[in-house]
Amino acid sequence: MQYIDEFRNREHVLRIAENIRKNSIHEITLMEVCGGHTMAVHKFGLKELLPDTIRLISGPGCPVCVSGTGFIDAIITLSRLPDTIIATYGDLIRVPGSFSSLELEKAEGKDIRVVYSVLDALDLADENRNKTVIFPGIGFETTAPATAAAILQADRKGILNFNVVSAHKVMPPVMEALIDEGVRINGYIAPGHVSAVTGSGMYQPISKKYKVGIVISGFEPLDILQSIQMLVTQFETGMPCVENQYKRVVKTEGNPVARKMMETVFEPGDDSWRGLGVIKNSGLKIRNNFSCFDAVRAFDLPRMEDKEPAGCICGEVLKGIQTPLDCSLFAGECTPMKPVGACMVSPEGTCAAWFRFNL
Repeated sequence: MQYIDEFRNREHVLRIAENIRKNSIHEITLMEVCGGHTMAVHKFGLKELLPDTIRLISGPGCPVCVSGTGFIDAIITLSRLPDTIIATYGDLIRVPGSFSSLELEKAEGKDIRVVYSVLDALDLADENRNKTVIFPGIGFETTAPATAAAILQADRKGILNFNVVSAHKVMPPVMEALIDEGVRINGYIAPGHVSAVTGSGMYQPISKKYKVGIVISGFEPLDILQSIQMLVTQFETGMPCVENQYKRVVKTEGNPVARKMMETVFEPGDDSWRGLGVIKNSGLKIRNNFSCFDAVRAFDLPRMEDKEPAGCICGEVLKGIQTPLDCSLFAGECTPMKPVGACMVSPEGTCAAWFRFNL
């Protein structure tokens, strides 16, 4: 198959769903750890096709959602400095901090601009050498190579007024942390885009240590249902392992060029995740030899405390232990037009997906 409509073929979808129903005997909990999967599950109504034996939960797969209020507060603080431009992805601008948001700061006159890529931010810095351009780096292994490439290019061109606040994160530590915290997970639907960069090997230690199945999945209905079918088979046969359903994109070795750029610019560091706190070596910090592009060091930014808005359970939703329907704010005080918590901001957020496709 090579066309989208083939991956959404109703007949094929229903056939795989029927096979899942026939083979799923015991109760099993599966977690998707990619916002793209979360959105697709709800958009295509995949939960309704699954038997009662399968519990499908959403995890910390939305980069906007997992970045805590402390990170947002730091960017807001930087936006208030003179001769400073914040160049950010669009969905980050509406995430509430503990005392403001980038959207409110922009309305009050701060120079905050939406960019479509980190290279747009670098161009801004090149065109405005008399100002400091700061890029909030968010995302997992999918977007980190682009940020690394921008820093390498800034270094080559001598664009020293370009800074990054790195909140880039990596997947394996949080996948382990969820199980260590006691969240019941029998299998992971692993992120396809992340795995296209990293390859499949990074999941092997997790599967072996926790005896949990992991299937790298594409994003179309047939992809996700086939991945669920593979996880059910692993579980019912008692043979958990790492499998790659998304072979048309993900290779065992991943993308060596992208990985090399990440390793050149970044090193592992502890990082804070909304709802899970600080997780060891779960972040990507800018290496010392590129410290002149690190806004944290350039402006001596202290670590700011993460504070959830009153009544918001976004952290519990990200851990998969509660759903948006458990939140008293959901679809009332908290909507995509007026989000209280980060999970309602990004289209990949669990609360936003529930609101859009289930109400």
